[in-house]
Amino acid sequence: MIDSPSVCQDSVSDDERPLTAAELEAKLRAIGAERYHNLHPFHRLLHGGQLNRDQVRAWALNRYCYQAMIPIKDASLIARADDRTLRRAWLQRIIDHDGEREGEGGIERWLRLTDGLGLPRPYVISMRGALPATRFAVEAYVRFVRERPLLEAVASSLTELFSPSIISERVAGMLSGYDFISSDTLSYFEKRLSQAPRDADFALNYVKRNAVTRAHQQAVIDALSFKCDVLWAQLDALYFSYVEPGFVPPGAWKPGAEAI
Repeated sequence: MIDSPSVCQDSVSDDERPLTAAELEAKLRAIGAERYHNLHPFHRLLHGGQLNRDQVRAWALNRYCYQAMIPIKDASLIARADDRTLRRAWLQRIIDHDGEREGEGGIERWLRLTDGLGLPRPYVISMRGALPATRFAVEAYVRFVRERPLLEAVASSLTELFSPSIISERVAGMLSGYDFISSDTLSYFEKRLSQAPRDADFALNYVKRNAVTRAHQQAVIDALSFKCDVLWAQLDALYFSYVEPGFVPPGAWKPGAEAI
């Protein structure tokens, strides 16, 4: 009698097999389709022209906290990078937001928006009127970039894959929906239509090259999900405080109040 040969086959389950670069990108883009903050009810109201002036002011005031911290989190990432190519590419992000001289850059353009909405610039810059949840969410993002592995820090920026569509929707909706908004006050977004795709392409290529194990790929996916949560949490706070039920925490800017 001849024994049948035993079959010993090493196999890797689908849960353990590294994703191809295309599969990884598809999973990352699926996160945006499900979790990006353009789906939030507050943004639906904002882009649909359904908020009043004070609610738009609250959004611009709180969003400034996020805008102001972007160069700080990017500087933290650069300080940790050994790769000169990465440092050079990421440096452009700081220049885009801070400008090369006074009166330039994305933060300055955001302040033109808050200027146009009648918010005193020193008050906006102080961030005293921001919601506590806004500050906590932004601080969590900066801390994530400072403390998590560099690959995850880069991946957390990939919400920029989804931003051109929301920017186009926002500009068109706000210009048609609010008589107190102009193209000049929304000038921040014009630049981002070209900057965000450039930055997203670089970060996506970096992630696809460097996330080669399934564990690294899952960490990248989780990092992007975390960043979506950061953006979503900020809108949760705005909706709760300024739409429904409309309870503004102590110390935060109140609708109808003059900021001092």
